[in-house]
Amino acid sequence: MEKTPFPSPNPNVQMYLITYLSAGLKVKGLLAEPKDEMIYDGFLYLRGGIKGVGMVRPARIGQFAAEGFIVFAPFYRGNRGGEGNEDFAGNDREDAYTAYDLLKQYVRVKNERIHIFGFSRGGIMALHTAINRSEAKSIVTWGGVSDMVLTYYERHDLRKMLKRVIGGTPNKYPALYQERTPLYSIDRIKQPVLIIHGVKDKNVSIEHAIRLEERLRECGKEVETWYFQNYTHYFPPAINRQIVSDLCSWMKNRP
Repeated sequence: MEKTPFPSPNPNVQMYLITYLSAGLKVKGLLAEPKDEMIYDGFLYLRGGIKGVGMVRPARIGQFAAEGFIVFAPFYRGNRGGEGNEDFAGNDREDAYTAYDLLKQYVRVKNERIHIFGFSRGGIMALHTAINRSEAKSIVTWGGVSDMVLTYYERHDLRKMLKRVIGGTPNKYPALYQERTPLYSIDRIKQPVLIIHGVKDKNVSIEHAIRLEERLRECGKEVETWYFQNYTHYFPPAINRQIVSDLCSWMKNRP
């Protein structure tokens, strides 16, 4: 791991640009931590979008760090000078898994106290990471993708990209889309899950949240939902700040 100071927009939070190895590739990410010497819960922040869309925002991860977490947000392979090519919840899932392992080893992170958060496309990354790192304390998906086939049919603007990174359409390659969809492995989830979603979301429809909630309940998993009738993919700033505070409290209260 390489660690270089990074300008922080928050005077109470220090940040570092991290270079770490993921499946033999040098991948970049941003680490944010409170400016003290205390030990905190870890917080794996999994961004949405792909490439230049939905990049990690320092102010955002600083917001979570200020709530009392050590936050690490991988950029995913191929971004910000990292090696390899991002492929939308394909091989780049390994970048999330190894980022979790990095947090687990970090000296300021409490033992066995790491939470996984995913926004938008990061939701599917968070679910896969939780399945593969079962000791995580909790999972939060906010406006999160849960079904790759649904994404293909809802997002006409993403179809070309999805066909390129997956290899074709869901009709032609159903198994490839199923392999990237964590709904088929929800029985392996062991952590409590919090689902946050705006009912008017046009980027990632509420159907993603409903399908995830239904599968979790079918499998007898612990799930809580915060559905907001009047909001889309992006919430008003004041509401957003309150939800950040509330979800951080929810995480910290997980036994």
